[in-house]
Amino acid sequence: MSEQWPPLAEVRKELRVEWYRCPVAPARLRELMRRSDAKGWFQAGGHLALFGCTAALVILCWAHQLWLLFALALFAHGTIGTFFRGLATHELNHKTVFRTKWLNKLFLYVYALPSWDNPFHYAVSHTYHHRYTLHPEGDREAVLPANVSLRFLLMLQLFTFNVWRSRRNLGHGGLVPTVLDTVEAAFGVVGGEWWTAMYADQPREKRKAIWWARAILAFHGTILVVAVATGLWVLPIVLSLFPFIANWWAHFVGLPMHAGLRDNVTDFRKCVRSITLDPFSEFIYWHMNWHTEHHMYAGVPCYNLSKLYREIADDMPRPRTLAEAWREMRAVWKRQKTDPGYQFDTPLPPTANPGIAPPAARKAQPDGLSQSIGELAPAGL
Repeated sequence: MSEQWPPLAEVRKELRVEWYRCPVAPARLRELMRRSDAKGWFQAGGHLALFGCTAALVILCWAHQLWLLFALALFAHGTIGTFFRGLATHELNHKTVFRTKWLNKLFLYVYALPSWDNPFHYAVSHTYHHRYTLHPEGDREAVLPANVSLRFLLMLQLFTFNVWRSRRNLGHGGLVPTVLDTVEAAFGVVGGEWWTAMYADQPREKRKAIWWARAILAFHGTILVVAVATGLWVLPIVLSLFPFIANWWAHFVGLPMHAGLRDNVTDFRKCVRSITLDPFSEFIYWHMNWHTEHHMYAGVPCYNLSKLYREIADDMPRPRTLAEAWREMRAVWKRQKTDPGYQFDTPLPPTANPGIAPPAARKAQPDGLSQSIGELAPAGL
């Protein structure tokens, strides 16, 4: 292991990030952190219902050989389904969506299995991401600088079928690297420094990730066997390949989370970016466009993040539009080609506090409340 990337067991002992969080009255914060089964069903059940509708439309067009409509329906199906992996499963991994705990787990597994997502691996990785956001020695889930290229071959994959693209660099992985990673994990092969570092002192979580990888292969293998036996080749397209089809929108709305911003800072307003979206996109994105607010108070359910923003708006940067975020990221990316050390310093409004919470604010927000990341962290962490 290189000196730049110390073992994570050492990082947990030595690295303490004293994050600034915009002050919120404890009573109001508890209210915002309240989980709701009704809102959870609307979010999780609603996204699944949309997925079911597009799947049914794809199958119907396939059955009637309406190939142009089939292509359009498949594009819509992939666009909706792409938000399963790492987005729906992200919030369900925090276990803040439903008040009833077993519903969070049930929906997490329902979303993760068909989308080739490993929630046990992600829970370990994402715990480090929240604790040490953009501090490279502890957060290797989001490593800067990010590639915000719009090159033709990348766009071709994102608007059609994502075959080769790596999951690294804040992106959605293609079919080949995802399947290879899953096969390796199923056989207990821990590939890459990040995997090795994460599981060095977490053997129990590693075993869970291995067994889930085997479950993924069994699930998709069964679908393939059924397709061969019945001739229903549309089934693996709809249920196994959808995470790699039409990744375009998840890419465009997801990359602004951290790209181009500052690392090694203790202020989420400088290392995380929030954007505004239309209501439908915000819904299928699980409200993660309010990403600064999510990092600041990760125990707040996704459907309350816009309320949290309104509560702390005077202390926050103005959320960018999607177009503004991409112009900002592209400008930073181009400048970094000649000035590799450059990072964008997000300006704060005149009403904002500096990046260190005053003592009164610290006392007003007990650590257990303000620092909650839901029930994301495994027992070993």
